[in-house]
Amino acid sequence: MKILVLHGPNLNLLGHREPEIYGEMSLEMINQKLEERAAVVGAKLEIVQSNHEGVLVDALHWAADRVQGVIINPAALTHYSIALRDAIASLPLPVVEVHLSNIYAREDFRRRSVLAPVVWGQITGFGPLGYLLALEALLTRKAW
Repeated sequence: MKILVLHGPNLNLLGHREPEIYGEMSLEMINQKLEERAAVVGAKLEIVQSNHEGVLVDALHWAADRVQGVIINPAALTHYSIALRDAIASLPLPVVEVHLSNIYAREDFRRRSVLAPVVWGQITGFGPLGYLLALEALLTRKAW
């Protein structure tokens, strides 16, 4: 199984940016934990981080016939990116939306995800564990 992991804008600053909200774990550490878990079950990950919406859209287009699932933390793009929404809607794949913080317990503008209606599921508020939960969901999806 191959899974695409997408990290959106500013996630490259994890561990430094507002650690009281996003935690102290760096993006590199999160990716390492994901890679370790994937290796245990023989899965492969393609990991992309970008601060640019178009790069993330291109990665989703690339994924259509190359992976079996997608984990995406769209960061701020969650709240307004119709381009990401449409790219996800076009995929014949399960997509799990992940957020480190609970977006529904934050500022009003963060409480809406334009992606939620087109993703398979959403994990929000569990910090870096959310990525591992998303990976487990994709790995066991067909078992349920």
